[in-house]
Amino acid sequence: MKEVGRCRVLTAELGSEIETAFDGPVRGAAAVARIGREVRRVLRRHDIEEKARLRVSVAPGNRKVLLVQVNTRHRGTPMRIQVSGPADFAATFAAERLDRSLGRSSGARESRVWPDPARPPLASVSERRPVVRRKECDLRACSPAEAARVMDEMDYDAHLFVDAETGEDAVVHWAGPAGVRLARQYSVRPPTAADPGSLTMHPSPALRLTDGEAANHLCRYGLPFVFFTEPRSHRGRLLLRRYDGDLALVVAARSRGLSPSER
Repeated sequence: MKEVGRCRVLTAELGSEIETAFDGPVRGAAAVARIGREVRRVLRRHDIEEKARLRVSVAPGNRKVLLVQVNTRHRGTPMRIQVSGPADFAATFAAERLDRSLGRSSGARESRVWPDPARPPLASVSERRPVVRRKECDLRACSPAEAARVMDEMDYDAHLFVDAETGEDAVVHWAGPAGVRLARQYSVRPPTAADPGSLTMHPSPALRLTDGEAANHLCRYGLPFVFFTEPRSHRGRLLLRRYDGDLALVVAARSRGLSPSER
């Protein structure tokens, strides 16, 4: 067991026996074992032999609610699901979500339903919360449709990428009547290759904010995330609220992506 932010975290490789060092109540350890069994069952159903990683967090102040994350690969593609629920039902919630995600990846089922009853937005007005995680990523240059597919496969609420058509940093996220919305740093015109009705456009360019200003904006207005342009780097950044209420910042790796002069 290790401490991450304010949560106790258990991790286990599902390719072997689950080993836990959980020092919480026995009920919690039993719930983790039950989750592992259900996840294995779903992986076998989809003929996945790759190792999967299970991560279970117990949020402070409510030990009866577990946050479950499963990472694996399906046909060479990274996959992830994340869902929360009462300890007695977390195994069922995780198994059902993993099964639906793998079904969509194989093309056997329809795309993700929006709004998602299992994952309400992490949106609430609060005092300013700290950024407890900063993640540098090599942003992929791709179409919004490809970015939305990655967002679905990784069970993200929003996904930062480089829009191949404009060269701008951009975000896709779950919203609107089509289920997916696109926001770029500057351009607000729809993608030329997009099917009508496949996504909606954010009507305004990204806000120009410092990291601190973005944190204030997110917490003051109760937003699940903020996509913004950071003034010094001129790059798009994605600030998100975590399940524990603190914030995480996703930024473009300095060595990759398009520089402002290349746009």
